[in-house]
Amino acid sequence: MSETPVAVGEADLHTHTTVSDGTESPATLMRQAAAAGLWGIALTDHDSTGGWAEAAAAVPETGVVLIPGMELSTREGFMSVHLLAYLIDPLDEALLAETAHIRESRFTRAEEIVRRIGRDYELSWDDVLAQTTEGATIGRPHIADALVARGHVATRSAAFAGILDPRAGYAQPHYAPDPLTGVRLIRAAGGVPVLAHPGTRGAERIVPPERLKRLVDAGLFGLEIDHPENREDAKPRLRELARRFGLAVTGSSDYHGAGKPNMLGECRTAPEVVERIIAEGRGARPVVP
Repeated sequence: MSETPVAVGEADLHTHTTVSDGTESPATLMRQAAAAGLWGIALTDHDSTGGWAEAAAAVPETGVVLIPGMELSTREGFMSVHLLAYLIDPLDEALLAETAHIRESRFTRAEEIVRRIGRDYELSWDDVLAQTTEGATIGRPHIADALVARGHVATRSAAFAGILDPRAGYAQPHYAPDPLTGVRLIRAAGGVPVLAHPGTRGAERIVPPERLKRLVDAGLFGLEIDHPENREDAKPRLRELARRFGLAVTGSSDYHGAGKPNMLGECRTAPEVVERIIAEGRGARPVVP
């Protein structure tokens, strides 16, 4: 991979493709980033680096810098906690083993959810497979898309607000390591860990300072505060925690194509923070034009 460019610009550091639960291919995502006028993006599919090669091949055509990454699933009790992992070694054995375990659990969890939903609605596993691409990390978004295709709900968002809401009784958790283990795995793989969208549940559900300190001590780099789904009442508290613990503040769209209303590039990370991430990453390098 190419060396770090001299002039670093703003980047959208959280995007998804058909490798996980986005609706666009990695190459299409890169072209959309160019159309949005972005200097660079991070490709962060769930628990997978499978889209890196295709996205990297589109760099010369698009002129957009690619920061290879991944969104690692972790769990704190019953709460899902996601970590953005930038510039990891894609061949790190410990991380490969853990993500394989997570993906397998996602798969079996998805099968069980479909079985439960199928008792009350016309829905089959083949319906879900029809919404995926080969090698994709199958999860609840694909079930949501199948529910849309079957006409049970109007949109993916409606599926998550209704049938796939945990209160409906069909969903169940999948395996994931705890966040502390996740931060350590990312750092051991040469990566730079950032806590993804930590304010989506509001000010009262932010990670407690004592727990956050343990993550910082293990190598947490930053908090993804500028995110369209973080609640406004949570952002001041998150910025205070970032200052208190010396954490970087990142901004990202969490773009999923048609899978979410989020717009590519609507939230961005400042060049100086992007530069720090590139300087700290040891497992991979950015791909530059």
